[in-house]
Amino acid sequence: MTTPTKPKLKTSAMIASFAEPGQKTASAPFGEALARLADTDQRIVGLSADLAKYTDMHVFRDAHPERFFQMGMAEQLLFGAAAGMAEVGLVPFASTYSVFASRRAYDFIALDIAEPNLNVNVVGGLPGLTTGYGPSHQATEDIAIFRGMPNLTIVDPCDAVDIAQAVPQLAASAGPTYLRLLRGKVPTVLDEYDYSFELGKAKVVRPGNDVVFVSSGLMTMRALQAAERLAAHRIDVAVVHAPTIKPFDEETVLRELDTPRLALTLENHTVVGGLFETVASALVRRGATRRVVPVALPDRFLDAGALPTLHERYGLATDVIVDRVIEELRAAD
Repeated sequence: MTTPTKPKLKTSAMIASFAEPGQKTASAPFGEALARLADTDQRIVGLSADLAKYTDMHVFRDAHPERFFQMGMAEQLLFGAAAGMAEVGLVPFASTYSVFASRRAYDFIALDIAEPNLNVNVVGGLPGLTTGYGPSHQATEDIAIFRGMPNLTIVDPCDAVDIAQAVPQLAASAGPTYLRLLRGKVPTVLDEYDYSFELGKAKVVRPGNDVVFVSSGLMTMRALQAAERLAAHRIDVAVVHAPTIKPFDEETVLRELDTPRLALTLENHTVVGGLFETVASALVRRGATRRVVPVALPDRFLDAGALPTLHERYGLATDVIVDRVIEELRAAD
């Protein structure tokens, strides 16, 4: 008897959506939300560094061509120009890949945008492990880079619901923001829960008595999936979604951690400098002593390859999370 093998993944899987097969999705939720907002707010402008199609900015471009600016492959110019637009009262959304925003244009964002506290919204595509194209495109450390920047708000949305609701709130926020963009066909998950995005707030989207997940970004989707599977093992899991990494909602998160439940953080980011360390530092400042298990990407440059394979390899896949929880609970008995 032969063991069935998984179908070989094609090169297109390197840029595949992280949506599960058959899962409900929305197409280009960021671009759609920005175009809708611009219908009623004439201050909204969009900029791109030759990546409009790949950051869903093309939806805004097609709806409002007179307010779209193609800056070419020049990320420092992109954010310098956005700063100038904000200085005269416009509300720019400037999109590129997260690696280029965080690594290549950091100084321009810091001194042109954050230091004068301008309302510029930096939109970063391919955050964390959302592409298989290797370290040149995988922004696994973008939050770690940006967390130290004064005045900058950092948002890591879970799904299309989060993105659509976040866009107008980011525009209304007085200072600069960084949005970890999920693009293309984005899962719609949080509409099944009593949830609404609120800038700067974490929300308990699922209660549970045995385990508590604190998650951000696409890992909230994985956290909810893992919670459903763990229920079959009679393990009751709570999920706390923290889409705003900075400023961080310490009150909500630490209240949920102040219990004897097994606690894990889940993030699409390196274990260094992201959600796990944000939670850990909050616990230490408050004098709390408890163990928190990180589910995060390793502190290394990651491989190139098919995205589903990489999520399995580096611990972001739902089945890996389920196994980790069961192992931790067994070890604690």
